Amino acid sequence: MFPDPLPQEQRFLDALAQDDWPAADQSLTPGAVGLAPEELIELFESQLMSRHLDLQARRLQARGEAFYTIGSAGHEGNAAIALALRASDPAFLHYRDAAFFLQRARRVPGQTPLWDMLLSFAASAEDPISGGRHKVLGSKTLCIPPQTSTIASHLPKAMGAAYSLGLWRRLGAGGEWPGDSVVLCSFGDASFNHSTAQGAFNAAAWSAFQAVPMPLIWLCEDNGIGISTPTPKGWVAASMAARPGIHYLACDGLDLLDTWRVAREAVRIARSRRQPVFLHMRCVRLFGHAGSDAQQAYLSASRIEADEARDPLLIGAGLLRRHAGLDREAVAALYHRVRERVARLAEEAVCRPRLEQASQVMASIVPPPRPGRAQPWRGEISTTHDTLARRLNQALDRLMTRYPHLVLAGEDIGRKGGVYGVTQKLQARFGGHRVIDTLLDEQSILGLGIGMGQSGLVPILEIQFLAYLHNAEDQLRGEAATLSFFSSGQYTNPMVVRIAGLGYQKGFGGHFHNDNAIAVLRDIPGLLVACPSNGADAVGLLQEAVRLADEEQRVVVMIEPIALYHRRDLLEEGDGGWCFPDPGAEYRLAPGELGRWGDGSELAIVTYGNGVHLSRQAAARLQAEGIALRIIDLRWLTAIDHDAVFAMVGDCARVLIVDECRRTGSVSEELMTALVERGLPGERLSRLTAEDSFIPLARAATVTLPSVEGIVEHARALLAR
Repeated sequence: MFPDPLPQEQRFLDALAQDDWPAADQSLTPGAVGLAPEELIELFESQLMSRHLDLQARRLQARGEAFYTIGSAGHEGNAAIALALRASDPAFLHYRDAAFFLQRARRVPGQTPLWDMLLSFAASAEDPISGGRHKVLGSKTLCIPPQTSTIASHLPKAMGAAYSLGLWRRLGAGGEWPGDSVVLCSFGDASFNHSTAQGAFNAAAWSAFQAVPMPLIWLCEDNGIGISTPTPKGWVAASMAARPGIHYLACDGLDLLDTWRVAREAVRIARSRRQPVFLHMRCVRLFGHAGSDAQQAYLSASRIEADEARDPLLIGAGLLRRHAGLDREAVAALYHRVRERVARLAEEAVCRPRLEQASQVMASIVPPPRPGRAQPWRGEISTTHDTLARRLNQALDRLMTRYPHLVLAGEDIGRKGGVYGVTQKLQARFGGHRVIDTLLDEQSILGLGIGMGQSGLVPILEIQFLAYLHNAEDQLRGEAATLSFFSSGQYTNPMVVRIAGLGYQKGFGGHFHNDNAIAVLRDIPGLLVACPSNGADAVGLLQEAVRLADEEQRVVVMIEPIALYHRRDLLEEGDGGWCFPDPGAEYRLAPGELGRWGDGSELAIVTYGNGVHLSRQAAARLQAEGIALRIIDLRWLTAIDHDAVFAMVGDCARVLIVDECRRTGSVSEELMTALVERGLPGERLSRLTAEDSFIPLARAATVTLPSVEGIVEHARALLAR
């Protein structure tokens, strides 16, 4: 049965039946702006389809058959922006851009956007982008990566994608998109104020100010309100109109002709001059924010009536009557044809299968593999023993040679070679376009990497200190690690993030430079976290991390213990016991692959990072007391092979876990649980962890952390049970 009109729709139909439709700019005609009358009709039909999807979502939600009703009503003018772009231009879309999506689908044969979007509304497993995991706008064919709802989190990666286009040109190769593409990134006026958005604007302008190619259109869809909070009138324009490095353009998003005219100019500037453009599109928000939001609670009746009177569909109807020869009856007939089509498809979509099992939901957390692109290594391998920092530097040099599409980026990594010298001389060898000195903004660094990864590059990003990650961690949690999940593996952003961290650093301390908080990384589905304890393992882990990114499209974080970067000795000064040879170009340590030292069965110490060095020192004292032990180095702090851990320690009388991170939420909790679940009695187990504390300066810097003496004491107490 054909559904009755919703109240919002009835008010629109009443207005449509009248002859006093709001007028657009009378000076603009399709001919004057280069738009054919049939294209104007097509744009209006895309707007109608978007509106009826919004209405249908509300009907379905009331029946319990749709689950996410944030809509596009009032923003449908973005259809004209879709027409101004190519279908191959990557578009990172705002959640109110259904009309853009629908219009772009017209440019590619064989698309069924209405059906696809209704499957998404119904959370059907047949939804071609997310497989029923979320209601998102996205399509691999249409070059629209899906976006979730983290406010403004997609802006940094759009900047990174735009940057990658120029980088691919310098590399003399092609990425995921044509080299002359323009990147579009849309958002609302409320998102405009988010620190993530401001950081992305700044990074794009900072780059463009230095003549770095940045073919990017920021599309701000300004409806004047963020949920219930008004945007100060004139604020967006005043903030961006004179911004260095960015061209500011504005259009009336209610008027298709004006929007098309200005959008074409924005595309011309971005494509021909390779510079960023801020396109300020004024529009209205109809129907409230989303779901059950009732804007009558915070907007006056007169304001709501005024917004409905400025409905872009009413203005579009007037344009059709004036320039395309469609009278009121023809416009109404078109409206009802689209309405009927959407309603019919909706009834079919809600009957399609949905996700039912955890395995189905989780199937796309890990993306599908792709062919590797590593070139054979024909260079020499160092035979000397050296430190962790030096081994990493040599491995990075080798990886840059073997992977021509690998790019390093981070603060001070080029000219200076990084805070700890790990990237020394690499910029001089491979150029500033492959070893990039970034601005001091971790959100922009991670967003740059995500965008480059989506374009087909493999970025290795450096975060100077672990504590600096925390103001940007949503780029990993909300963006990098979710892309495969929300696109059913169609989109990926492979990347490696190197982070200097953990405690025990001398002479340059405090909790900003000695941070042992890694729980935030370990609980992100699909994210891999590695932690080397020595130079040889650092090579194996880094080379495997790059392989994982290149071939398996994974996001890998490597926590590098600062205190071990330049450590040379183990037991006494000058013994060189913590210097290791280069294990070679093909040496890789796969996720879950454990390290082992010693064969004793009285005691097993399970640890990682600095804990391995400390445990080796403690082992010398314990062995002198006649205690036979072994040390297990986890190497990987996620994807731990607990069966392998149990196999390595199960024959030992006692097991001590040494965890340099905070007791609460630490990897030791996971290890204890897994060992007990596999049958190891609790009385044979103990753990030594850091305190739940920040790390202070001076001599107190290590008092909250495990120590050699603490390991020895815990081992003795455990063995004495």
